[in-house]
Amino acid sequence: MTEQHVGTAPGTPDINALLRARYGAAAPALTEPALRDSATLAGLLRHHTVRSFTDAPVSDEAITAMVAAAQSAASSSNLQLWSVVEVRDAATRRALVDEVDTSTFVADAPVILLFVADWARASAIAAAEGESDTAADYLESTLVAFVDAALAAQNAVVAAESLGLGTCYLGSVRNNPERAAELIGLPARAMVAFGLAVGYPDPADTAGIKPRLAPGAVHSRERYSPITDADIAAYDSEIAAYHASQGRPTGWSRAVIRRVKDAAGLNGRDRMRAWLTGRGLPSN
Repeated sequence: MTEQHVGTAPGTPDINALLRARYGAAAPALTEPALRDSATLAGLLRHHTVRSFTDAPVSDEAITAMVAAAQSAASSSNLQLWSVVEVRDAATRRALVDEVDTSTFVADAPVILLFVADWARASAIAAAEGESDTAADYLESTLVAFVDAALAAQNAVVAAESLGLGTCYLGSVRNNPERAAELIGLPARAMVAFGLAVGYPDPADTAGIKPRLAPGAVHSRERYSPITDADIAAYDSEIAAYHASQGRPTGWSRAVIRRVKDAAGLNGRDRMRAWLTGRGLPSN
């Protein structure tokens, strides 16, 4: 599969072309007019990761709009257990590469948004009233904060793409979460969950709509359906063709195996529980 950019004309999304770009031969066909005419659905289906940006500045108002979109996401019990730190300073972006071991393009991205799983704010509210914050010590609390941050960030990504911006999630900030926390002055009970690079896409970048597993491999009805050998083989073929179009012909299943077979696949993040505890989130 080499189809990259489809359905881009304003007001005329080609939903089924986007579905074919995403799923290849496994693409479903949508016939309901409300679905075929949905600009929002088209924007979501058109999503692709951007790692190469122009020098065009990202305005403060664009980031303000993205944060407002992020805050409009669902939040567990309205606790709002996340924060975001905007990083534009060149030295800090360089330190994220050299000292936190994030992706090298981070130093050149116009804006890095660091999304924080944040119990510090709730703990401070409790402390101000002379109350305990013991519940923040538990695994459920850690999970809720990370989920809140992820939901918020995805809203921000959708907003960014609607404004013509490109984004790339940065799980690599968890390669050294203690240093990442130091760089942005995080208090205890707060940890950077992931980053988000934001900027205007470089027109020379050839990255496009990356194939995903066939819908039937992830969508079950009533009861869970395990993935089949045919699902894996079909997707390996699709993703290898896409990667070949990007100059790196690799499949999918072997990457999964490398990731799950032992702790080495975690690239040093097998220390995460200790890091979480160090940040005041022991996840009991």
